[in-house]
Amino acid sequence: MKKGFYLKLALTGISKNRKMYFPYILTCVGMVMMFYIICFLSRDPWLASLRGGDTLQLMLGMGTWITGIFAVIFLFYTNSFLIRRRKKEFGLYNMLGMNKRNLARILFWECLVIAGIALAAGMAAGILLSKLGELILSNILDGAVSFSFLVDSKSLALTGALFGVIFLLILLNGLRQVHFANPRELLESDRVGEKPPKANWVLAILGVLMLGFAYYLTLTIQDPLVAMVVFFGAVALVILGTYLVFISGSVAFLKLLQKNKRYYYRPNHFVSVSSMTYRMKKNGAGLASICILSTMVLVMISATLCLYAGAEKSLRSMYPRDLIVETYSLDQNAEKTVLAAVEETLESQGITGRNQLQYHYLASAVMQKGNEICFDPEEINSMAAATDMRELMVVPLEDYNSLMGTEEQLQEGEALIYVTKKGEFTGDTISLDGEETWKIKKQADGFVQNGIDSQQVIPTVYLFLGEEDFQKVLDLFHRLEKKYSENTYASVNVQHSYYGIDIEGGDELQMAVKEDLEQRIAGIVLDNQEFPAVIVDCVAENRADFYGLYGGIFFLGALLGLVFILGTVLIVYYKQITEGYEDQARFTILKKVGMTGREIKKSINSQVLTVFFLPLLAAGIHTAFAFPMVQKLLRLLGLTDVKLFLLVNIGCFLVFSVFYAAVYLATSRSYYRIVSGGAEGRKDIR
Repeated sequence: MKKGFYLKLALTGISKNRKMYFPYILTCVGMVMMFYIICFLSRDPWLASLRGGDTLQLMLGMGTWITGIFAVIFLFYTNSFLIRRRKKEFGLYNMLGMNKRNLARILFWECLVIAGIALAAGMAAGILLSKLGELILSNILDGAVSFSFLVDSKSLALTGALFGVIFLLILLNGLRQVHFANPRELLESDRVGEKPPKANWVLAILGVLMLGFAYYLTLTIQDPLVAMVVFFGAVALVILGTYLVFISGSVAFLKLLQKNKRYYYRPNHFVSVSSMTYRMKKNGAGLASICILSTMVLVMISATLCLYAGAEKSLRSMYPRDLIVETYSLDQNAEKTVLAAVEETLESQGITGRNQLQYHYLASAVMQKGNEICFDPEEINSMAAATDMRELMVVPLEDYNSLMGTEEQLQEGEALIYVTKKGEFTGDTISLDGEETWKIKKQADGFVQNGIDSQQVIPTVYLFLGEEDFQKVLDLFHRLEKKYSENTYASVNVQHSYYGIDIEGGDELQMAVKEDLEQRIAGIVLDNQEFPAVIVDCVAENRADFYGLYGGIFFLGALLGLVFILGTVLIVYYKQITEGYEDQARFTILKKVGMTGREIKKSINSQVLTVFFLPLLAAGIHTAFAFPMVQKLLRLLGLTDVKLFLLVNIGCFLVFSVFYAAVYLATSRSYYRIVSGGAEGRKDIR
């Protein structure tokens, strides 16, 4: 054959089928671009040099893997639409004398051309837009802007290798399908539909039960730790249940509609219902995929946006004061020495502290069994204790009254109790390791934010005791230290003197105060080797890492959300295109047997509306039921603003619905043009 013949056939095939290939090529370009940008930013030395950049790049590194895995699955799925559409053309070539080797050459050139365009255009766009991503992340981290322009060769190589393998696997899959099909099957591939499936009520009911059980879990689980454990199981149930409901349940529903003679025997309903029933197995799987992707977009973007929007509030809950000093001792002389060092540091900087927060407490990780508090390390470290883990903090009643503005009085043997994160303590007494027991006088309304509880995923049990009872607990902690001395359990016998103040001034001043104070305390420890450990912390130093984490999650969520939106749009588009070609001959026959253009148009609108808005409705229901569990998971990350999360969820759903409706309008026109058979057909149907 003439040199370049197969390349010309490949280019002609792409051109003639541009309605199918153009969106696919754009998707490939977009996936290559996204992967390179995320990969580049995860390795960008400029971002790494910013405060919080290492945390952000850790998140982006995880996003690289997620994007790569999704690219493999998604490109394979969308390519199946192309192969299905081209089989008739390949069958014709086969009938005209081309053998399987000739067809393989055409497929090879097609795949090579698409891969070349996708890699070249995708990498070029990724290189150009990577600078925009760098600027966005620099702004998130509140860092200086870099005017240098970098191209990472390793990211380019990794991108080329990944998508080279993907396109190779796609080519091999196409060759496999052509090789095992005979010419007649290829020619009739576009007319090979599925037999109307029987209504499988067992699978339909099973799907409903799976969704019901997943919804039940999200509504009834109150413990954030339990929510974290069962979250992925609930997600799996929702995905599997959605597919069963859309495939088997939709068939059963359509069968019921067919039995309703008043509904079914109307021209627009008759055609749309019978058409959807005919191919519902594949149609249902596509609808379920759109629903799952839409749900992922809504949950991911709303959660990450809410985290970032509430980042400062979450940061302040973890660090309630600008400067925090903790002395790991209750010794009054040591505490006075540390406070004197704080005053000297503030005077040297020419500033004064305000909003003082000072109290004492004993802390230990424990396990709660009803009204029993267990300190045994072996039980605490067992997997069975995961949901019963607690942080115990014992605070003198004097400090509680001083901070909360109350005048509570306790007799010896009495206690006040308060459990965070909506935890419960329902007993009338509380026992510590079976050695000491106190009567619960009342449940306290709350306690000041000290940051420790906000930084943990487990609830904190605050126990407020009088002076003598507080000393009993301190003595008990000493005994427990000896009791469990053979076990490396460092949390027993931890004494804290907590001191926090706010400082007027920016982050640089706060960090200067922290550094000065650390040097002074280091000198004190150097002079007295027995001086207790002292930890100095400031919110300014942690702000960069905090925004690096939350900003990275938000940026990654936005990019992955964009990828999933791209997947949703492409699946919807290909469904409309392929079903349009399948329905074209069917509607032509209906027009010839007397069905009017207006009736055909009503039937088309009925079918398209059903296909499009069922996934959106189901995605909205999934998101609504996921709200309680996701909100509990966000609470583990320090976000407790339920109102903010609710408003963000509603806003995201409304915006996504508008976008989804725009996709509906655009793709329904494509379906209508194909079914109507061009301008002449559209004129007849009007």
